[in-house]
Amino acid sequence: MADVLRSLRQGRRGDPARECARALGAEGVALSLLVGFGRTAEPLWGHPEVSARFEELQFTLGEGPGPDAVLTGTPVLEPDLESVRPDRWPVLLPSARELGVHGVCCFPLGIGAIRVGVLTVLCDAKRTMTEQQCVDATALAASLTGTFLNRDGPGNPGADGNGGAAPGWFLERPTGLHRASVHQATGMISVQLGVPVAEAILRLRAHAYSSERPLSEVADDVVARRLRFNDNDNDASDGGFDGDTNGPYSPDGGKG
Repeated sequence: MADVLRSLRQGRRGDPARECARALGAEGVALSLLVGFGRTAEPLWGHPEVSARFEELQFTLGEGPGPDAVLTGTPVLEPDLESVRPDRWPVLLPSARELGVHGVCCFPLGIGAIRVGVLTVLCDAKRTMTEQQCVDATALAASLTGTFLNRDGPGNPGADGNGGAAPGWFLERPTGLHRASVHQATGMISVQLGVPVAEAILRLRAHAYSSERPLSEVADDVVARRLRFNDNDNDASDGGFDGDTNGPYSPDGGKG
């Protein structure tokens, strides 16, 4: 972990997710930053694939150790999900088991009331996290926080004093937001149903869960007008949603 933290300070290139997972001795590691007005968790990197899939699961459901860590500002350590009360994350727990996730420990990135992201660490089948692993993960989260908060501040406008790249290879901003369509779809649903944005995202999440699809895919359908939310339909089996046959992607090209 000392080498990883040194790489972070010096801005060296590499595969941060893989290196962090190896340094922590973890089953997987993922990093997400909070962006936008709704403070959406935007994924930056993860290793292996199950880490990214678990992050997407938490985002789709809106529950889990990651959202709790962001809300409270304190680490949420659950190395053995089998011992977690079923009513704590009633939807997430069975889905996590299907993914093969045994335990999760999430460390918020932030200072005081400021939240900038969350570091997710997947535990192995032993369902334990040693004291040293906790210390290392906490140190990593603190360094990532500092790097993110300082990289664009006064005296560090994206470059070091010698004209080189500023430290921050762990926190390079993505070229485009993976979840931009979710923000757009939420706004569209808010207008369609005449409800606040907070309720609109809940309706979107409910439909994604009931249809067993990633939230981003459902959002893409809403943005493309392949799916429209209709509050006149109260059928609980589909949460009050119906397909939108009017739009640029409809069979008649949006003319009907």
